Amino acid sequence: MENVTAITALAALAQTTRLETFRLLVKHEPNGLPAGELARVLDVPQNTMSAHLATLSRAGLIKGERQSRSIIYRADLDVFRELTLFMIKDCCGGNAALCKPLIVNLAQCTDDKTKNPETMIN
Repeated sequence: MENVTAITALAALAQTTRLETFRLLVKHEPNGLPAGELARVLDVPQNTMSAHLATLSRAGLIKGERQSRSIIYRADLDVFRELTLFMIKDCCGGNAALCKPLIVNLAQCTDDKTKNPETMIN
């Protein structure tokens, strides 16, 4: 990932409503959510939500797909993985001992989801 791409994505996430929107979409993968539902759940006016969705979309973090009269938005998990890997690629200067807590926390996150699939919904 290029620096400019990472900066654009991070800038898009550096606002409360957009961060909450992105996190909500990640929770609802792979089905996504319609724009109106996002606005309702986050208690944001629809026109304001549209502007936030446009920012996240331009940053490549989400994709919208028209289904009948609605646009269903989904998090682009490939871009999110790229961004995350970009951020931790040179974690702690390659010192595995310093990176271990991060790896353990990530492993626990996936282990928790595997043990209790209902947590993936909440």
